[in-house]
Amino acid sequence: MSSFESLPAGWEVWSEEEEGRIVLAFRPDVFNTQDFPPVCLPTLYLTQGRRNRRPGIEHQLRPDDPWYITLYLEPDVSRTAESFDTREDAVAGVLALTERFAAGEYDYRSLYQVPREDYLDKLDELTGREA
Repeated sequence: MSSFESLPAGWEVWSEEEEGRIVLAFRPDVFNTQDFPPVCLPTLYLTQGRRNRRPGIEHQLRPDDPWYITLYLEPDVSRTAESFDTREDAVAGVLALTERFAAGEYDYRSLYQVPREDYLDKLDELTGREA
């Protein structure tokens, strides 16, 4: 059980893997390949250990490895990962971040150096955020 029954509207669990990695997506019905490039799907990763572990290098997770939350608006546009000591704290962090995001209280525009105005305008519309 992923503990995400109370996700705010618009967010959904996209995938949940055995090693504990959970991927959530915001409004995949809107940020799809037809209206926006697929890389524009706002995505949140919850991982134990760093998400960017190098492929091919075996990394044995330990129970005391920290949990990380990373929000991506695009592959090269992300929020600095936030770390937590326990999975329970990380899940609470995910819920808090998704609630702020869905309510328009998270400043995702500040993550961009060269913004995609149409994309950000649509996020503003969906979250009720003033541009």
